[in-house]
Amino acid sequence: MLSRKHVFQLITEINSQLAIFRDLLIHIGTSRDSPELREKIRKLRRMCVDACKHTAQHLLPQIRSAVAEGIPVDNPHLILVFYMCQLFLRELAKCSRLVQLIPMDMTGYFENRAGPSNLGNVISQILLCKTIAPDFNQEEICSIAKDSQELSRLLSEMQEFLPTQDSNSERTTALASEDGATKWNKKCRRQSLYRNFGTFCCIQRHNYL
Repeated sequence: MLSRKHVFQLITEINSQLAIFRDLLIHIGTSRDSPELREKIRKLRRMCVDACKHTAQHLLPQIRSAVAEGIPVDNPHLILVFYMCQLFLRELAKCSRLVQLIPMDMTGYFENRAGPSNLGNVISQILLCKTIAPDFNQEEICSIAKDSQELSRLLSEMQEFLPTQDSNSERTTALASEDGATKWNKKCRRQSLYRNFGTFCCIQRHNYL
């Protein structure tokens, strides 16, 4: 069982990786785009997926055990991981579209090194007795789709244990208070939320939102 400090360190690492990943995607299609950048994006994407899965796998068993014993669960670490996985899933969709719209010629880069998943190419080379260059862009699209599916499953598992909103707060009678009070309460809730999550750069409120 991981300590709270260790879990927080894992979450901080995911946040840093996600911030770097988003920053690297900005450079696709610009003068800074290159085979080296695409390979860096690929490696960081895999690292971030593994980090999300690793962290969730440590949190979920403890939470499931508490729920089975009838203990109410409100785990702030799980909430942070959930929101970061949501952000990461959106970035993966963006990454997939960018790879499709702006493919990169990786032939020279991979001449003397293996591609992202070279097993199928090796088998084909043995059977056909000829060299087949890996299609980096197509393999990236397939790999991103697989990662997106894994994250979606992970999000579904985590969502089961997220705090649910009180249904009474959504009733018409609950919203029938004075406009000033309603706006003030909403403002306080928003400020409280951003105070709790403000330390994480990837889930801060931005001026353009």
